[in-house]
Amino acid sequence: MATATAKNANAIEAQVRNEESRGKNEARRLRVSGKIPAVVYGAKKDTVAVSVDPKDISRILHSETGHNTIFDLKLGNENTKAMIVDWQYEPIKGNLMHIDMKRIAMDQKLRVKVPIQLAGVPEGVKTQGGILEQVLREVEIECLPTNIPKSIDADVTALVFGEVLRVSDLPHSEDMKFLTDENQTVAHITAVKEEVAPTPEAVAEAAGATPAEPEVIKKGKQETEEGAAAAAPAAEAKPEKGEKKEKK
Repeated sequence: MATATAKNANAIEAQVRNEESRGKNEARRLRVSGKIPAVVYGAKKDTVAVSVDPKDISRILHSETGHNTIFDLKLGNENTKAMIVDWQYEPIKGNLMHIDMKRIAMDQKLRVKVPIQLAGVPEGVKTQGGILEQVLREVEIECLPTNIPKSIDADVTALVFGEVLRVSDLPHSEDMKFLTDENQTVAHITAVKEEVAPTPEAVAEAAGATPAEPEVIKKGKQETEEGAAAAAPAAEAKPEKGEKKEKK
């Protein structure tokens, strides 16, 4: 596992911002001049509002160790180790808008999240026709700054249906402590869902089927027909007035 040590870190120079000129207008002026606002805190020192070059920040964020990179921060007469702990992008153009940096004490452990990299083609994919699903993509660990890994690498070549790769199965070392629940699923093999196409007979049957009459309509129709049939014999049985007089 590659580590994000101070030896391969970048150096960033920050300028202290004027306390009285903070606000949206100052932030806009900074961005126009090619800088972005930022803050530095940690190591039991005061929080300082600064400005930095967004190109330097982007270089760190896109490096192999990403935001876990430990770099040298020069702030006036202060030189310290620092990390990027938060950053904001402009939603439309994607430009960096603001960052938070934290001073790092190299002799004190800290909590960081590192990505999980899966290596190899699982047996469940090669011979069983399944697909590999990665459920968890990063884990939180605790370690000294010099022991922060670039990633946690896990071999999944032996993974088959019915087996689950959990956090407890990831490579462990005495240099770091896993804070993420070790029973959490990292990856497993899932089946490929196939859609069954309807047969021509089923399509033809569905197309030729006539919609059934609603029960209410059928019932009303039946009652009407029964009423008409009952009324017909009654009408025939009723004698005419003229016939009665003739019989008398």
